[in-house]
Amino acid sequence: MAQRLTINFAKKPCYDIVFAQDFLGLPLELETLQATERRICIITDSNVEKLYAHEILNKIKDKCKKAEVFSFPAGEANKTLDTVREIYAFLIKENFDRKDLLIALGGGVVGDLTGFVAATYLRGVDFVQIPTTLLAQADSSIGGKTGMDFDGYKNMVGAFYMPKLVYMNVSVLKTLEDRQFFSGFAEIMKHGLIKDHIFYVWLLENMYEICDREPAVLEEMVVKSSTIKKLVVEKDPTEKGERALLNFGHTIGHAIEKAKNFELYHGECVALGCVAAAYISWKHELLTMEEYYEIRDMFVPFNLPISVDGISPKEVLELTKSDKKMDAGQIKFILLKKVGKAVIDTSVTDDDILNAIKEIYYSEEDMTR
Repeated sequence: MAQRLTINFAKKPCYDIVFAQDFLGLPLELETLQATERRICIITDSNVEKLYAHEILNKIKDKCKKAEVFSFPAGEANKTLDTVREIYAFLIKENFDRKDLLIALGGGVVGDLTGFVAATYLRGVDFVQIPTTLLAQADSSIGGKTGMDFDGYKNMVGAFYMPKLVYMNVSVLKTLEDRQFFSGFAEIMKHGLIKDHIFYVWLLENMYEICDREPAVLEEMVVKSSTIKKLVVEKDPTEKGERALLNFGHTIGHAIEKAKNFELYHGECVALGCVAAAYISWKHELLTMEEYYEIRDMFVPFNLPISVDGISPKEVLELTKSDKKMDAGQIKFILLKKVGKAVIDTSVTDDDILNAIKEIYYSEEDMTR
């Protein structure tokens, strides 16, 4: 039987997260959203379309008034207003109205774009998240953040808009190539670092099973991780306070992502950002040196980078200035007091950030020494 978490806002149920090992339960879940009276548009990308779009279309087409698939080219480069415009045009052409339903089938790019379209098309239509990457299952599909990149800057345009359902088929994780799978794991590790020392230890104890993608262990991992995010977003749905803790590793991570022209995956950059933030935590005497090095080294068994080349530390510092988490010109930086305990800090200086970037930076000259 599928596991289920309910996300509550203002102490009232908002939507469910359903965890399963297949898509068999999806039609029944859609029935609870009155799908029989609605048209459904599955929005996906060119990679996921080939894997799952038609399987899901066949499962739901007799359970709704009409079902369509809209696919756009895969990749972060297409997380833009141009793609949003194409989706709007498709929905208008196919006469989708405010009573209809969108399904985001894919990773974080698909989920963010579809959520933004749902928030803005006809001033708001319902949507469902079906995340197909570990990154999306662990992070972006939960909590109602939507958005897109603008001129290369991450998630600069967006809205808070909650889905009606998140359906996680954990078995799809077996189709991910290794690099993409471990990229998603960075967000899982982040949840343990900021909120739950016991979960962090569990991840390390189950390292081999996670790397081998054992189905039962992956499902337990995703449920535990989702529970942590649920508790955070319920307290602070629109990021006025505690939800900012989820940005641990993201300020420097996003800057590296842009500096590298998105050559690195998002989770790889988050891992680098987590190492940099842990370094600042050490230098602010929140962590011991031993704790910093343990945190840094724990990313390695999960095939995540702890150093990066091909960047200018000063350029990365400047890119942090365009971070959307700036508050009155000051970055709300997330630091660690210990594993499982993150804090918001506004005292981090440019020198702190630059030194942290230099800590994770290596050049070709370093490699030849």
